[in-house]
Amino acid sequence: MDIFERIKNNRGPLGQHSKETHGYFTFPKLEGRVSNRMQFRGKDVLVWSVNNYLGLCDHPEVREVDAQAAKDWGMGYPMGARMMSGQTKYHEELESQLADFMQKEDAYLLNFGYQGCQSAIESLVTRNDVIVYDSESHACMIDGVRLHHGKRFVFQHNDMDSFEKQLIRAKKLTERTGGGILVITEGVFGMAGDQGKLKEIVSFKKEYGFRLFVDDAHGFGTIGENGRGAGDFQGVQKDIDIYFGTFAKAMATIGAFVAADEHVIDYLRYGMRSQVFAKSLPMPIVIGALKRLEMMRTRPEFKDNLWKIATALQTGLKDAGFDIGKTNSAVTPVFLKGSLAEATNITMDLRENYGIFCSIVVYPVVPRDVIMLRLIPTAVHTLEDVEYTIETFKKAAKKLHAGEYQGEAIASWS
Repeated sequence: MDIFERIKNNRGPLGQHSKETHGYFTFPKLEGRVSNRMQFRGKDVLVWSVNNYLGLCDHPEVREVDAQAAKDWGMGYPMGARMMSGQTKYHEELESQLADFMQKEDAYLLNFGYQGCQSAIESLVTRNDVIVYDSESHACMIDGVRLHHGKRFVFQHNDMDSFEKQLIRAKKLTERTGGGILVITEGVFGMAGDQGKLKEIVSFKKEYGFRLFVDDAHGFGTIGENGRGAGDFQGVQKDIDIYFGTFAKAMATIGAFVAADEHVIDYLRYGMRSQVFAKSLPMPIVIGALKRLEMMRTRPEFKDNLWKIATALQTGLKDAGFDIGKTNSAVTPVFLKGSLAEATNITMDLRENYGIFCSIVVYPVVPRDVIMLRLIPTAVHTLEDVEYTIETFKKAAKKLHAGEYQGEAIASWS
């Protein structure tokens, strides 16, 4: 069969609905300054879908540094990959500060979170090694695992009995191959908001001799001392062998980093193909990241404001009888029972009639007949935003239970 003919006839689990959903449920346009309130299709909406945890995206000090760096350097410098011609003292300084902040010997700056995490995992293992990973790991981690030429075993999400069973399998195999074991999990799972059981996982290290890779995209900047992340929060930062963090969440910019022992980082500098053969991060991104890191480390009010809002939101939702799962981070899911049709209709009602824009998650990310509304509180939200959202959710839940959202499989919104 012709490749394009196959693509035309099989658009994939998300793409099959693209005609009905594009521009509204998928690829929506949120416009205006990034804040708690933005514009969607010409209307003002209260936004709970932007990973601007600390409110730094539109902070005047950050914007001033970004603008000045763009004026001083442009978006082109430095040109070329870092190994060849793209190295600067500012890239090195950012890495040094990140390593110091994360209490690791060294750090390596990466162009993107998704690409960087995927490539770091692939670079660390050979075909003789075994990867053991959490079933709810982010797609970038799963894709990194898929690039691995050796064996990989998955354990049920945060289930330590399942985890040990896979460790036993991995240890038996590596005793034959002479390889090692890399355990992969998240600091904070970005969908449901629960933290990875890092403390429990670490307790198995002595017996099974594995190395631990933690993707802490949603923990970096939001939990732990000064935002040091889930490892610090759980008291096991020193036991994380490879710490991965992204700038796309709390720091509200582009880029990522990996922090570990010096010899591991040096190996990655020369072995991560996605970085060796990629252009260096532009100077305004690097200078801007330095400013954001400084503010994150020295201005606790941003994280305090985030948690004032997150605590009020989560407490208020629970008091109102909503199921928010096992979240112990700022990520706030709201689980409801309903069909795909009801999921689309409740989302449209929230956006069109109540002015609330939040993400909707349905099967296969959650079980069938489960609707997850995912809220991301930030430091720029207000307690009035929280109160209005909870009262609105009460009204929406009442409509859902009364069957008012039943209808076509994909609601029409045009």
